[in-house]
Amino acid sequence: MAERERNNRERDRNEERDSEFVDRLVHINRVAKVVKGGRRFGFAALVVVGDQKGRVGYGHGKAREVPEAIRKATEAAKRALVRVSLKEGRTLHHDVAGRWGAGRVFVRMAPAGTGIIAGGPMRAVFETLGVQDVVAKSLGSSNPYNMIRATFAALANEDSPRSVAARRGIKVSALQSRRNDIDPEAAASVEG
Repeated sequence: MAERERNNRERDRNEERDSEFVDRLVHINRVAKVVKGGRRFGFAALVVVGDQKGRVGYGHGKAREVPEAIRKATEAAKRALVRVSLKEGRTLHHDVAGRWGAGRVFVRMAPAGTGIIAGGPMRAVFETLGVQDVVAKSLGSSNPYNMIRATFAALANEDSPRSVAARRGIKVSALQSRRNDIDPEAAASVEG
């Protein structure tokens, strides 16, 4: 009896944890294996999972049936979650570029009200991450797997002012005051 209650509590806890995540199906690929009796079809799914509060992950699953492939991909994505620091909880701290294979992406911070300007697979990543304002451009490969991996490579390069200040051994206020102390005329003379 006690074991059954323990299992029920554990199942409820897992359901609560799973309910906090939002998942987006990015791509399904059907593959055929030719055998003696004909063709055997299999499916591969690419899924992005996030909590819309700064954690996101992607996963790949393969199975004979589509729902099973999606389930496997979702579980893989939940195991591979990464945390990304967001500025004001709505955009990135700075512009970043990412690359994976032939896929290249550029991700830029945006002012409030811009929305998510990104295509296909990248849009799924930003929606599940919880970003509200971002501009992204994909160059090179349009393969969804490479685009997702390039986007995650770009997000891995994202640094918050807090982490930069800790790495340099200074206070965040000192770091940001330096940024504000840059003279606009001096910056214009350096550029021109």
